[in-house]
Amino acid sequence: MRAIVIREHGGRDTLRLEADVPTPRAGAGQAVVQVHACALNHLDIFVRRGMPGKKTPLPFISGGDIAGVVAEIGPGVEGVAVGQRVLVDPALEHGAIGEDAPGGLAEYALVPAANLIPLPDRAAFDEAAALPIAYGTAWRMLLSRGRVRPTEHVLILGASGGVGTACVQIAKMAGCIVYAAASREDKLAKLRGLGADHVINYQDGEFDREVWRLTGRRGVDVVVDYTGAATWVRSLRSLRKGGRLLTCGATTGYDPNTDIRYIWVRELTILGSDGWTRLDLEALLRVVWSGRIRPVIDRVLPLAQTPEGERLLEEREVFGKVIIHPQE
Repeated sequence: MRAIVIREHGGRDTLRLEADVPTPRAGAGQAVVQVHACALNHLDIFVRRGMPGKKTPLPFISGGDIAGVVAEIGPGVEGVAVGQRVLVDPALEHGAIGEDAPGGLAEYALVPAANLIPLPDRAAFDEAAALPIAYGTAWRMLLSRGRVRPTEHVLILGASGGVGTACVQIAKMAGCIVYAAASREDKLAKLRGLGADHVINYQDGEFDREVWRLTGRRGVDVVVDYTGAATWVRSLRSLRKGGRLLTCGATTGYDPNTDIRYIWVRELTILGSDGWTRLDLEALLRVVWSGRIRPVIDRVLPLAQTPEGERLLEEREVFGKVIIHPQE
């Protein structure tokens, strides 16, 4: 089969399209999925670069967001049929598909059968693949961990990316007043189209000043910050007394300078959120299939253009998700 294989950590030139990768076979409790769509995430970039303190077994195939058709099932698998349309829950007991086990940037992927979620006929593979990592993470962070409530003022940084557009949609669905921050005017216009009540161009870096202006020097109730080092202190400054900061990652670095005075003087709460649970994902899927949320997809690329897809993510040129079609 064809696959994008990482044989050494480094830049995008380490992503190699190989045509003779052995097609996996299903063992006990496993299924092989013919991958029709695989969404890219920053996690794929971190895996390709190499993550401090984590050893990735090389050669490796990344890609955790997988939607496709069951091609083979192993012994002991029940409730799953060959030919069934499915979404794969990337979460494993210890780790994740595409990070700790080979993923979906290939024509076929081997996954635990227990991780398969049947797709309704009306569900498009591209939209399904956009959901687990970005939308599942956003769902848990805002609702399960952050417990955002109607009329709360919520600031979302990096709002034009996969997790960001998901946060905008979920916060609006929850009845929040949404402040969406991005660094380009065309993206801000699209964020308004998603329902953002206020948009902030934080190209100059001083988004906290604009938040205080827009809120009449009150501050927002919630800040979503998965940017990390570049924005951390200004995120704290943007919060009202009693506010809470939600984080699920740190794309610009995980060791920020901070000013802890804001934390005690304003009695702030910092909440971490790591991925999603199966219950979170199932709740999200019910909302999506009912039409209340529609995943935002920036573009679809064939397997050979995976390096270009990762470039678009790294250089923040996307609005929403990048989807790879391994069968093309």
